[in-house]
Amino acid sequence: MTYCLGIKLKEGLVAIADTRLTSGTETTVGKKLFVHQQGRHVMFIMTSGLRSVRDKALTYFREVIEENDGQYNKMYKAVNAFATQLRRVAAEDKQALESSGFRFNLNAIVGGQFEDDEEHKLFMLYPEGNWVEIGEGAPFVIIGNSGYGKPILDRTITPDTSLKIALKTGFLSFDSTRVSANDVEFPIDVILYNKGSYKFAEQRFMKEDVANVSENWGKALRENIKHIPEDWMNNVLNQLTPSQK
Repeated sequence: MTYCLGIKLKEGLVAIADTRLTSGTETTVGKKLFVHQQGRHVMFIMTSGLRSVRDKALTYFREVIEENDGQYNKMYKAVNAFATQLRRVAAEDKQALESSGFRFNLNAIVGGQFEDDEEHKLFMLYPEGNWVEIGEGAPFVIIGNSGYGKPILDRTITPDTSLKIALKTGFLSFDSTRVSANDVEFPIDVILYNKGSYKFAEQRFMKEDVANVSENWGKALRENIKHIPEDWMNNVLNQLTPSQK
């Protein structure tokens, strides 16, 4: 499985991707975050799905974007170019994969900003090659294992959230997923983008780099639960015998 998170804020973009690869009983580490930076054209692609589909589609796209970068003055055009390569892989491999019992599957989060974009952009791309743009109504998107880490984002992230708080919250979302799912794990790759800068800040975090954050978060949760109001519980608690309370 995978955990990839993209957040669009008024201030910029946050991207977090785990690196766990699972095949049968084997687990390995592999980068799930592709970056293109050329002048005033910057974009990242995070993927979830069949690794063979991802590698082939990105190989084709890397060749296209390197040769024709100047043709794409807006992000959506580059996203369409990647979608074209994904459909190309589907035409070549989908039938063979499905006949062997594999579902053709690749979801992607694409973010960045090109020279004629009025602002930074974030897109969710589906296996069929169609896409939606992520905006103020839903400022983040997760692909892969989304169930465990979504609640904290729902309660915290708005378009006005700062990059710093979004990164902190995004990490806690990943960490909640990692604790509850054995197919999501460190290291994680992180990208921050400040609007209009045309430059990514990138870093890989190992488990030991943020171990104290995970530990403190767990302690804070346990402590805060003690301070949640209890009046609403009284009726049912009073029905217990003293030995049960």
